[in-house]
Amino acid sequence: MNIEPYIAQLLYRYQCVTVPGFGAFLTEIQSAQLIESSNSFFPPKKMISFNAHLKNNDGLLANHIAQAEKTSYEYAISAIQYEVFNWKKALLENGLFSIKNVGNFSLNADKNLIFTPYDQTNYLTNSFGLSAFVSPLVKREIFEQKIEALEENEVIEFIPEIRRTSAYLKYVAIFVLGLGITVAVGYPVYQQQIANETIIVEQSVQKQVQNKIQEATFFIENPVPASLPAVTLTVKEQKLSYHIMAGAFREEKNAQKAFQKLSNEGYKARRIPQNKYGLFPVLYGSYATFAEAEKASQEIQKTDNPDAWILIESL
Repeated sequence: MNIEPYIAQLLYRYQCVTVPGFGAFLTEIQSAQLIESSNSFFPPKKMISFNAHLKNNDGLLANHIAQAEKTSYEYAISAIQYEVFNWKKALLENGLFSIKNVGNFSLNADKNLIFTPYDQTNYLTNSFGLSAFVSPLVKREIFEQKIEALEENEVIEFIPEIRRTSAYLKYVAIFVLGLGITVAVGYPVYQQQIANETIIVEQSVQKQVQNKIQEATFFIENPVPASLPAVTLTVKEQKLSYHIMAGAFREEKNAQKAFQKLSNEGYKARRIPQNKYGLFPVLYGSYATFAEAEKASQEIQKTDNPDAWILIESL
């Protein structure tokens, strides 16, 4: 089985493709390049290198071959081993061998493996359809511009319409200047008039308010007739459903000690009935809204008890 096409396929998708028992092909993205000396442009690409020390089987190549050939994983491993054996044999006999669209392998004088990547295939999928190209050199020619002194030979004519236009502009300027002076003088007078009218209105309003106050005082001072029934207002007590817990005690006497200590320290401490777990809760205080309880708990956690928490009573 020829495993070379499968190596090339995986190089499009992964940064590292390991051939068990032989080595690993590594990829690195290289940015687009411009070579000014030859006016050549090259798109971004994946540069391929080889590391002969990474030989452990990571399962990537074998799984890919097994799925593509619709065979077992063990058979794919055997095919890889057989191909690697042929590669090493070719190196010993010929000193080199090639993997199509990937690169060439050879041995140097010290019998070390040398890899030369194949530059004609770009494994970066984002650069699909892009190829290198050479742009022709752009030449810029500088043309000297000759200026002829035509002004010396031209006769300047004064046109009457221009003089009339200038006179018209002069009148407009005088009008604008006069308008500005009028506004500058008249605006403070206008402001003073507005202020005087405002004072008059305020005095009238104040007078009406004083009259209303006197009338209200008169009616309040009169006794309430005996025939009118007394009005009783009932104020609904706001429920305090958010509690800041100081602790829960198995012994009631310990709960009473904690309650007394918090009260002495200035907290609006409370005790609530024994809960279903047989514990006696002690509170720093209770609040009507969660926002109030949260603000108070943050202050308590900062100054007294970092473990204080909010108990929300079911409504």
